[in-house]
Amino acid sequence: MPLVGALALQGDFREHLTMISDLGAEGVEVRTPEELADVDCLIVPGGESTAIGRLATRYGMMDPLRQRIRAGMPVLGTCAGMIFLGSSTTGRAQPQLGVLDVVVERNAFGRQQESFEAYLDVKGFDRPMPAVFIRAPWIEKVGEDVDVMATVSDPTSGREFPVFVRSGNVIAISFHPELTRDARVHELLLSLVGSVNDEER
Repeated sequence: MPLVGALALQGDFREHLTMISDLGAEGVEVRTPEELADVDCLIVPGGESTAIGRLATRYGMMDPLRQRIRAGMPVLGTCAGMIFLGSSTTGRAQPQLGVLDVVVERNAFGRQQESFEAYLDVKGFDRPMPAVFIRAPWIEKVGEDVDVMATVSDPTSGREFPVFVRSGNVIAISFHPELTRDARVHELLLSLVGSVNDEER
């Protein structure tokens, strides 16, 4: 089984590692370039995206993360992790990796009290997936190489916004799969190990 890293600068990385362990894989916390070099894939958890970006900058993680991901290392970004992987936001600039060609709207579904659960029809999944949205972002714009795998309707405008996308080795979602018993997103991440070329290792 692959060695799975969880970026442990801020956010709910421990819950992701528990789910990885339940799948029979080994998970480790990643905070340094040296720890990043040892893992086969990476989870960037939910939390606070500006804090994750600032801490990644402070600890010298921005360039090593970009290099590994652009070289093919599979990565999953959830909620704030999706923002961190993206190319820009609709608001003020913040540290982002720019490895996923999307424009993200932060806190698009509202504040903490507007958190909600839904079942998503995900491309390639055989049944709907439970999704927990907490101060969740949505994707305002996707690039040509980004595959939209699931959307959610904005109750105000009725417009469908992407909340689950994939571009090659990069998976990004707006919700928190680690808060449910459905491990299919994590299984998808594990399935990418060995199927993409990580040239830097």
